[in-house]
Amino acid sequence: MSDGKKPGGEKKSSGRGQRDLRVRVKSAKGRRLSSTLWLERQLNDPYVARAKREGYRGRAAYKIMELDDKFHFLVPGARIVDLGCAPGGWCQIAVARVNALGEKSGKKIGRVLGVDLQEVDPIAGAEIHQLDFLSDGADDQVKEWLGGTADVVMSDMAASSSGHKGTDHLRIVALVEAAAQLAFDVLEPGGTFVAKVLAGGAETEMQAMLKRNFRKVANVKPPASRSDSSEKFVVAQGFRGRDGAEGDRLAEDDAQDEG
Repeated sequence: MSDGKKPGGEKKSSGRGQRDLRVRVKSAKGRRLSSTLWLERQLNDPYVARAKREGYRGRAAYKIMELDDKFHFLVPGARIVDLGCAPGGWCQIAVARVNALGEKSGKKIGRVLGVDLQEVDPIAGAEIHQLDFLSDGADDQVKEWLGGTADVVMSDMAASSSGHKGTDHLRIVALVEAAAQLAFDVLEPGGTFVAKVLAGGAETEMQAMLKRNFRKVANVKPPASRSDSSEKFVVAQGFRGRDGAEGDRLAEDDAQDEG
């Protein structure tokens, strides 16, 4: 008869015991059910626990880590622009991978520039600025801070939720398109653009625009992205250069004028 132990004396954990480890949150008076479910999900999310344990500012750090593991755009010496960088998890990953602190002996030293509408606590190895990237002259300001062009422009931004799925989808697509336009102005030829989008069907024109201006465009849902979320990430690599992007904008303007 089995004593319920694995070889070596380690006691097996039953399925019931594993389920009992899940933290359940009681609904407090005045707290909406959606808030209670969000809190319960956070407390039981392995990526949230891992982020706390490893010192990252949020579970989103693992999304950019997994995307880079697949596409290899955060290389030592690269110059990175992180749009909407709060709370800073993507910057933390970028700092380590582009060797912004010079900790990898014999490797090129990169730069990481983060911008956000709100103040962001300092991150060692990253230069953080408060900036509305939609404002006039934002692209020139970014290049001035960076001291030239960027190798990667990345964005984990999402528009404020309206509670209406279709509206939220359109808003984030517009945000990605705006981020892409800034990327056209600040990216080095051959550069990479990474951005979060929401699946929903309205991103066809945005995808077409990226395919005209980059040699390769992929749409990926990294493992760290929650399975019940409609988010995915577009990774556009091999920027064709500012002339190509400018031509794309002029063609779009002509089409609108004709319409």
